[in-house]
Amino acid sequence: MGKRIFSTLLLWTIVLVCIGWFGTTGGIWLLTAISVLTQREFYQMLKRMGMDPFDRLGLILGALITLAPAYFPALASPENLLALAVVVFALRILGEREPHNRVETLAWTLFGLVYVPFMLQFLVRIIRIDAPHPHTGLVLAIWLIAVSKFCDVGALLTGLAFGKHKMAPGISPKKTWEGAAGGVLTSAAIGAGIAYFLPHELPAGFTPLLAAAIAAPLAALAIVSDLVESIIKRRADTKDAGQTIPGIGGVFDLSDSLILTAPAGFVVFSLL
Repeated sequence: MGKRIFSTLLLWTIVLVCIGWFGTTGGIWLLTAISVLTQREFYQMLKRMGMDPFDRLGLILGALITLAPAYFPALASPENLLALAVVVFALRILGEREPHNRVETLAWTLFGLVYVPFMLQFLVRIIRIDAPHPHTGLVLAIWLIAVSKFCDVGALLTGLAFGKHKMAPGISPKKTWEGAAGGVLTSAAIGAGIAYFLPHELPAGFTPLLAAAIAAPLAALAIVSDLVESIIKRRADTKDAGQTIPGIGGVFDLSDSLILTAPAGFVVFSLL
């Protein structure tokens, strides 16, 4: 628990310093680094399952997909790059040394591109949202990350204190319904708090009450996203996606809840 709390505080310090020092550019490149490291760990788990994804080429294309909304949206949007990746990997499997693995290699490599960088690039899109205030997109991205990640913290603490009813024992034995409820309430409070203290940086009408109402379903989606990663880890027969972060595990264990909330958050923010 102590290592987890220390790592969480350290990571938030790094995020805030990076954004405070380098602004939007720092946020975009930090998200890209997280995306690439998450995709790398995903491919490593696939290898533990006996798969053989084209990881090097996949990581290069993954980085480009994540950066596309910020640096070349007109010439190479994430959708265009994803379509290009299908062409590249379809040609690549012609030279696959193990013919019986060709279909699986193509499918899992492309799934890694869709599931990690294509989903996480929506955070970059959020940062680039056109708004009157220059930092609105960046604050919205931080808001979404905080809502998603503090759900984990709230669920953990509430589950330890009051957890009795297992949520999905066959997927994640430690998760409870009481913990999930605590996580959702924590996220709602965090979302409302940020909206209260930063009203000018957020879109007009994004009141604390509205922020809490949006945060609650996003937090529930973050829990689902975490459960999906647990399914993948169980298939790979591993407890953590990596050992990069003490008390947390790998980068995938850090970013898992963002994979589903990033596109959902982008859709919601686009409607504000």
